[in-house]
Amino acid sequence: MARILQNEDYRMSIITEPSGQACGARITGCDLSDPLDDMLMQDIREAWHAHKVLAFADQQMDDDALERFTVAMGGFGEDPFFDPIAGRKNIAAIQREADETSPLFAENWHSDWSFLPQPPSGTCLLAIEIPPVGGDTLFSNQAAAFAALPDARKIDLRKLKGVHSASRGYAPDGLYGDKDEGRSMAIRPSKAALARHSHPLIKRHPETGEEVLFFSISYTIGIEGMNDKDALQFLIELHEWCERDEFIYRHKWERDMLILWDNRSVNHRATGGYEGHRRELHRTTIAA
Repeated sequence: MARILQNEDYRMSIITEPSGQACGARITGCDLSDPLDDMLMQDIREAWHAHKVLAFADQQMDDDALERFTVAMGGFGEDPFFDPIAGRKNIAAIQREADETSPLFAENWHSDWSFLPQPPSGTCLLAIEIPPVGGDTLFSNQAAAFAALPDARKIDLRKLKGVHSASRGYAPDGLYGDKDEGRSMAIRPSKAALARHSHPLIKRHPETGEEVLFFSISYTIGIEGMNDKDALQFLIELHEWCERDEFIYRHKWERDMLILWDNRSVNHRATGGYEGHRRELHRTTIAA
């Protein structure tokens, strides 16, 4: 059932329609191309914390509006391995041409830039060109996945730290490295991707207080105190748990749609199925 969040002191409201899946909600009743009222943003943040992924439908946003919204949500975070689009410092194009044959970008589960010392709080994606089929984005509710574990398992996981690195994707010999050809996205691989940073495997969300599994098959390359073979098997098994249907939200894109998700509480991955069609999204990263 849709829920209206409204305050009589301002003219706008948001209508929240939960997805009925593990997380996610469709938001209508607001125009994000207009100046953003503080109380509107407070309602959006409340819905974001409750649903973790928000899909704002029927938005007529340009890149200026995308930047204003990102600033209102907390400011721009770092994007270490993307070049921005022309004329912008903080917007990257997530795109694929109709005839592109390079491996699909971001098809493995991850939380954006989790390998940074301070990973970003969120990500925005604005629909620029949406194919008529395919291209769904999948989200895994990492808070729900942790909550469903047995208590004894939770105690063990709280003791561990994951080792995060961008090496598998963005190092010179990585998936998007020097041998990656024919890709339209402006990815810039670098030896900086070899750096490592550890984070607790179970993090407490700084705003909701929820305990969340913070790891991914893309960026978590080890577990502190565990040999590589055992760590890999451990991570694969834990990922299989998080990929269960009861923890997944499948988002279907529409024209004129903005997606906002919380990197602190969900993992995500891209899907294909739109071969022969062009797809473009504009992305901003929200600071920690």
